[in-house]
Amino acid sequence: MSEATTTPPDEARRLDRRVTALAIVAAIGGFLFGFDSSVINGAVNSIGTTFHIPSAASGIVVASALIGCAVGAYLGGRFADRWGRIRVMFIAAILFFASSILAGLAFATWDFIIWRLVGGLGIGIASVIAPAYISEVSPKGIRGRLGSFQQLAITLGIFAALGSDQLFAVIGGSADAMIGPFAAWRWMFLVGIIPSVVYGILALRLPESPRYLAGEGRREEARDVLKQIVPTETVETNLHDIEDAIKKEADLTKKSSIRGNRFGLKPIVWIGIILAIFQQFVGINVIFYYSTTLWQAVGFKESQSFLISTITAVVNVAVTFVAIALVDKVGRRPMLLWGSVGMTVSLAFMAISFSQSHMVNGAPQLPGAWGPIALVAANIFVISFGATWGPLMWVLLGEMFPSNIRAAALGIGSSANWIANFVVTVAFPALAAVSLTLSYGIFAFFALLSIFFVFFKIKETKGRSLEEMGTEELQGATASA
Repeated sequence: MSEATTTPPDEARRLDRRVTALAIVAAIGGFLFGFDSSVINGAVNSIGTTFHIPSAASGIVVASALIGCAVGAYLGGRFADRWGRIRVMFIAAILFFASSILAGLAFATWDFIIWRLVGGLGIGIASVIAPAYISEVSPKGIRGRLGSFQQLAITLGIFAALGSDQLFAVIGGSADAMIGPFAAWRWMFLVGIIPSVVYGILALRLPESPRYLAGEGRREEARDVLKQIVPTETVETNLHDIEDAIKKEADLTKKSSIRGNRFGLKPIVWIGIILAIFQQFVGINVIFYYSTTLWQAVGFKESQSFLISTITAVVNVAVTFVAIALVDKVGRRPMLLWGSVGMTVSLAFMAISFSQSHMVNGAPQLPGAWGPIALVAANIFVISFGATWGPLMWVLLGEMFPSNIRAAALGIGSSANWIANFVVTVAFPALAAVSLTLSYGIFAFFALLSIFFVFFKIKETKGRSLEEMGTEELQGATASA
């Protein structure tokens, strides 16, 4: 968005506070994302016991919601372009609300999986809408910082899920114990009612995206929203920029669709897809889903693994603030490159550490200094990811596409991210059974590849307006066609 240099400081601060508040509310969808993906950690053993699920099938139960997330992300962008960002946020809240209740009250495995899929649909939709909406209401000078709120909310959701799981387990004495009318593990899901209601109520209080309104021909409504988020003297300029970008995109309708000559999609869409896949193929969710083996291997008791996972979640939250502080100063591209280097080195050390392990009572044990080395490497990995790739993938997906395909293209990228998450979640137990060295070696290899991908394919978006980048991308597509 255009920004005036003569805006009085008091008005500038007021507008920044207003836009920040809008970004925080939109990012609650990210909180649901993190909460839903991690809440099952404390309940999975009890679910298996209650429904007599074989251990070999537990990975499918853990990952079932991710399929719904992938579908929701793919459809969410299309729904947002058709019905608007706010209406679709509310739909996501309703889906998560229903899933929280019905998964908590499930009476069979198939019943539980169905409601986890429904919740996944809502989370997938929310994961698309939040970065799209935030990028469309944010001034370019702070857009990266506000876009990082999505990942911050995800990390807070992970922390809240792990914390609430532990709380219910402590209150009941175990996840299987009864607390009032329900087992503790059921309360772990039922508590999701609270954030879903908060998200739904607050979403209805958000103004619609001015870009969506202008694209629908609702000019006066778009102007009214702009008055709330940009300096008064720049309202008409911003509205003109948005309408001009929409007109240029309309003139290039065929060229501006997501379809193209690179395996059916435009090159920019493929870049978004690959970016989203790399974020998962470095194995970050292995740390949050399957950390018990790692912590036991470095000398911790099984009873301590829950606390250590929670501490890791806190570290993940803390380093996200680093990204928020630096993204609009340093830029997206340099931070991604440094993050890739940090992940490559730390994952390589984890692979080397586990190559020194030997089996004791069926579990890997690391001798001498290799245990602490693996533990330090794991935390450096979380720091490298959390301060860079974690938030910046969502920032870039919200910025890199032309506005008339932004929601749809973002939906495809987010869907690819969920599918990659599912692949890693399901594949890791089998890979770990073969070799933890192989597992972390594969993750290190993808982290290494990500360095070259960022260097050659990712363009810097810091300080550039969405209209400028969208028009440039469309012109580039036309020239290459």
